[in-house]
Amino acid sequence: MDEDRKIAQIMVVDDDPDTVKILARYLQREGFTSLEATSGAECLRLIGMHQIDVILLDLMMPEMDGFEVLRNLKKEASTAEIPVIMITARDDLEARSEGMRLGVADFLAKPVFRKQLGNRIRAQLEMLATGRSAAATIDRLEAASMKR
Repeated sequence: MDEDRKIAQIMVVDDDPDTVKILARYLQREGFTSLEATSGAECLRLIGMHQIDVILLDLMMPEMDGFEVLRNLKKEASTAEIPVIMITARDDLEARSEGMRLGVADFLAKPVFRKQLGNRIRAQLEMLATGRSAAATIDRLEAASMKR
């Protein structure tokens, strides 16, 4: 898992440039690389050009909020499986319910603490790796059964 952590690229999406810088610094200290976007539109533009492993997405942004970004990500086959961790100062049941309905993998309330952030990302990366491993095993078993 250490090797995966070193190569994992995390996209940070928040309209506050200071928050983006802080989160990028946290990610670097936790051993991840980051790609930053300061709007939902920028996130959607950049995501097609980079291999992203996890997205940290602010909920409350002008023009395109985190829910709208999430809807766009989930409707595209190339981005639908990327785990999204919603980061928000809004920590009410309605926001969490809507996020879960749309496919958020996890929530973090602001202010975000570095260790908590690292642990949540590692958990998502571990689930992603487990899913990929299971899919590869299924493919091998199906290929073997076809040869019989």
